[in-house]
Amino acid sequence: MKDSFSFHGWFRAHKWLLARRLSQLGVLALFLAGPVTGVWLAEGNLSGSLILGVLPLTDPFLLLQSILSGSLPVASGATGALIVLVFYALVGGRVFCSWVCPVNPVIDLAAWLRRRLDLRGAGVLSRRLRYWLLGLVLLFPPLTGVMVWEYFNPVSMLHRGLIFGIGWAWMVILALFLFDLFVAKRGWCSHLCPMGAFYGLIGSGAVVRVSAAKRDQCNDCMDCFAVCPEPQVIKPALKGAVDGVSPVIPDRHCTNCGRCIDVCSQNVFRFATRLHNRAGSHSGIV
Repeated sequence: MKDSFSFHGWFRAHKWLLARRLSQLGVLALFLAGPVTGVWLAEGNLSGSLILGVLPLTDPFLLLQSILSGSLPVASGATGALIVLVFYALVGGRVFCSWVCPVNPVIDLAAWLRRRLDLRGAGVLSRRLRYWLLGLVLLFPPLTGVMVWEYFNPVSMLHRGLIFGIGWAWMVILALFLFDLFVAKRGWCSHLCPMGAFYGLIGSGAVVRVSAAKRDQCNDCMDCFAVCPEPQVIKPALKGAVDGVSPVIPDRHCTNCGRCIDVCSQNVFRFATRLHNRAGSHSGIV
């Protein structure tokens, strides 16, 4: 990562990270504006909101749980969920994880500290666990008639807490931080979170993707693998030229966080589209 700083300077080596933090803070500010200033740009929270008094937005994961518990959605709730579904289907469901989710900075901080403190030991968790947990979360509502997960969902708890007062939710967030720092590297977001698993499924065919467009320039520094929350998605696109594998990373687990773009001193990666299949092409989004 020092190579990227030397080649590009600090700002360029962090541009997508900074953009994500601004996005996360912007979303939070949107909801805080009402309680703090009396100007209600957004009413509600990430689970369900009304933007500028006109645009309904609903978490489709919450809506699905509600339907499974036996509650039929109101028209605005269904419309809001459809808007969110279409958006994340196009840009990638796990964009929510890296660009919106308030838990993401906490997990990123734990990952950064692990690297700084050189904490190599980590519990081994299967990345399939998130899908088992997703299945359990969706099984509880029809069995109990209650959206059980929403009592424990750290994403909802933290977002509501930051707006209305955090209370004991700090204990849950601190537990996730310590778990990721000392027990399992990115254990929550990359292995356990059922919400991330759900959004990943939504964005399986997303158009916006990261591409290793200049993979022939890779110098095997491994910096991209070090910072990527889902490093298993990089290798096929980065090293697949011999086998004719596209440089685009189509994997639904990719969060489109852009950190691989930031840290690469050789400018191997860029944002592109799913149709951007030619290595070395200069077409793309950025």
